[in-house]
Amino acid sequence: MHLARFNPVRFAHLPTPLEPLPRLTEALSGSPGGGPMLWIKRDDCTGLAGGGNKTRKLEYLLGDALANDADTLVTQGAVQSNHVRQTAAAAAKFGLACEIILEHRTGSQAQDYNRSGNVLLDELLGAKVRHVPAGTDMNQQLAEVAAEVAERGGRPYVIPGGGSNIIGALGYVECAMEIVMQANELGLEVDRIVTATGSAGTHAGLVAGLAVMGADIPVLGIGVRAPKETQEANVFKLAQETADLLGHPDRVTRDMVVADCNYVGAGYGLIDQAVIDALTLAARTDGILLDPVYSGKAMKGLIDLAGQGAFDGENVVFLHTGGAQGLFGYQTELEGRMG
Repeated sequence: MHLARFNPVRFAHLPTPLEPLPRLTEALSGSPGGGPMLWIKRDDCTGLAGGGNKTRKLEYLLGDALANDADTLVTQGAVQSNHVRQTAAAAAKFGLACEIILEHRTGSQAQDYNRSGNVLLDELLGAKVRHVPAGTDMNQQLAEVAAEVAERGGRPYVIPGGGSNIIGALGYVECAMEIVMQANELGLEVDRIVTATGSAGTHAGLVAGLAVMGADIPVLGIGVRAPKETQEANVFKLAQETADLLGHPDRVTRDMVVADCNYVGAGYGLIDQAVIDALTLAARTDGILLDPVYSGKAMKGLIDLAGQGAFDGENVVFLHTGGAQGLFGYQTELEGRMG
């Protein structure tokens, strides 16, 4: 795959490490089949204002924005959005204005949730922040803000939530290539990749990239918001469109897209004790800081499934999508509930 023809701009710290998790592997070895051997793809180390998976997507999205002579990035997310933070940082890095819309999706009134973590960083990075209530039509909001920017003479470039469109998904096509290359160098046969799946771009890009390469590595997405049927449909559509952009529309098949949405809990951005236990276990075994909304729920799912013997004997790569900055927005909920 010749991804350079899509003109990404390079600012991510790549390749990110692919590392073993020996102590977490040992902690999850209690199933009758001995559990999985765990590895972690450190996309929390991509470098942009603390890093995270959206940085890979933004390399391609910024390339397209600059090619279209944009001077303002417009995007949206939940209050503690990691994507919004990284978009604001990318805008600052390239001298662009940034308009962001934060949806009060969780309904939390906590001071730390609404003022700390990613929200503090959004403002530090110079983005103009707007707040809207839960349930707002965010696509309509993006269109309205872009129109406002254009009316005052700006040149807006709209980035969907999570950076999850065909262009953004190319970042995870590249990540799929990177994982396979690193695994080959390590002599590691990867049996499965596990990642959080939300706005679909990361999951879809991985599926498309692996399919176009013929790598035959299954990807399990642990859902953080939508029901299984909806999530899989969204990922499949975007993966097919991404493969089509790469010139291989028939490579992605429906059976390649698998999401387990049994670990969403009470809803997007709402955490429970199992999420806190997963965050704590990852931190106290291999020193890994996960986030409460995405990677924490994905690890919650991985731990539970491993306990059921789902991955016995497999080499499992857990894709760390970053977002530890959001931990500070959940301080009130975390305090006193960490064992």
